[in-house]
Amino acid sequence: MSAFSTLGCAELELDQALGLAARHGLDAIEIRALGGTIDLVAYFTERFGSPAGLAKALEASPVGVCAFNTSLRLVGATSQAKEEFLRYLPWAEAAGVRSLRVFDGGETADEGELAEALSTLQWWRETAKREGFRADMVVETHDFLALPDAIPRFLEVAPDCALLWDTHHTWRKGGQDPVETWKQVRGNTHHLHIKDSISSPGPRLPYSYVLPGMGEFPMVALLSALTDAGYAGIMSLEWERLWHQDLPPLDLALQAAQRSGWWGRAPSGE
Repeated sequence: MSAFSTLGCAELELDQALGLAARHGLDAIEIRALGGTIDLVAYFTERFGSPAGLAKALEASPVGVCAFNTSLRLVGATSQAKEEFLRYLPWAEAAGVRSLRVFDGGETADEGELAEALSTLQWWRETAKREGFRADMVVETHDFLALPDAIPRFLEVAPDCALLWDTHHTWRKGGQDPVETWKQVRGNTHHLHIKDSISSPGPRLPYSYVLPGMGEFPMVALLSALTDAGYAGIMSLEWERLWHQDLPPLDLALQAAQRSGWWGRAPSGE
């Protein structure tokens, strides 16, 4: 399933983001920002009034919503942060959105951080069971899970945790071969983030994001491994333009991804 994160088009309204995905022949979007804000609950309330209103607005779209991307972190999850996370649930339940992205958090993946992450997961499982939620928490490999060997140690103590594998983070930040990382995450992953970069320092990072297919990310090797495994989950372009406003518009990044065959399709012209 091909998708993009609205992090790349935060200025758009929901119907505009869905329309952009439809024009590029994509299956879904994952919603991180809309209307210039990452406070999605406030946005939904202002634009649609109620969860039922949002569900109705999505009914007519041929493009689905595969995830709501929240800001909760497993490590460092305060009571207030948990309450903010739970505000998403009525909207997700009404709209049939089954994945709520959270971050791993942490910096070291030591025993203390792993214990804190497990505590937050246990809080969620108890809450979801009590309330009968159908949506589930999906943990992005963003912070401590980008570190070498952190994923297998985490999955040893949380074997049924759903992961959103940020393929770029574990490669660029963690220095890991994506094909090897795939072997670690394949049993827990049905959603991938894809993006590209070069090793030259940028304004804010020790590397620079570039258009898909123009950088150093080993996408051909990763696609081969995914194809061999029969991967049928989400492949989502996370174009971080909200945080890096020097990047070209998302529309251009989507064109480049299509030309480069980044969703496993034949490049344009072939």
